[in-house]
Amino acid sequence: MLYLWVKSFHLIFVIAWMASMLIYPRYKLHQLSSAPGEPLFETMKSASAKLRKIILTPGIIMVWVLGLTMIFMNPALMSSGWLHVKLLLVLILSGLHGYFVGIGKKIDRGEDFPAKRLKLLNELPFILMILVVILVIVKPF
Repeated sequence: MLYLWVKSFHLIFVIAWMASMLIYPRYKLHQLSSAPGEPLFETMKSASAKLRKIILTPGIIMVWVLGLTMIFMNPALMSSGWLHVKLLLVLILSGLHGYFVGIGKKIDRGEDFPAKRLKLLNELPFILMILVVILVIVKPF
């Protein structure tokens, strides 16, 4: 029963983390469309900082803590090939998380970043999430 609670909260935090991974770059794109000191720039800077501190960072921490807790509670999961691929994709998502935060801090300082690249990067978490969900549900190997 405890395992199902852990799994439920893991999924809740996955949803929160993925939602914030999809919206954080959008905030930064809006911020890039204005100059430092302008109202839009400062509003998006503030909103993205709150998103990062309240949802994005706590989300990734809880996803990892609860995910590793599930593996600890059910070590047989580690014999599943699909889980190894899922963990690789989650590591990539985690790296992307860090990259987004780094980009965000550069934009906050007024440094330029190509908006087109950020738009393309914004799609990557969604694609990776689709792959993870398929792995978890279908368990192809």
